[in-house]
Amino acid sequence: MSEPHSGEPEGLPCVLSEEVTELLMDKNLSGAVFGAIVAATVVINETRGEVPGSTASAKWPQQRRMPLGADGSLGIAEYVIAADADPPHIVLTRVQLY
Repeated sequence: MSEPHSGEPEGLPCVLSEEVTELLMDKNLSGAVFGAIVAATVVINETRGEVPGSTASAKWPQQRRMPLGADGSLGIAEYVIAADADPPHIVLTRVQLY
């Protein structure tokens, strides 16, 4: 039997742009980068895009950036919170690797 709903809001689905999907399918992509991107999608989903340490664009507050890897050692992930879409979701739009 499942637990009763705790009243906390559910996460928002985090979908990948074509660019990020292609990056994840690259056979030369390191396991560390692959894992960091997957972990980022989980955190983005669970926090509904309000990831601790992420920064919002002053011009477009729905656009965010977050570090990848320990202290951003692998790069930056960019995402957009589409809270007003039907259904609401988040798109991981781009990954910049160092």
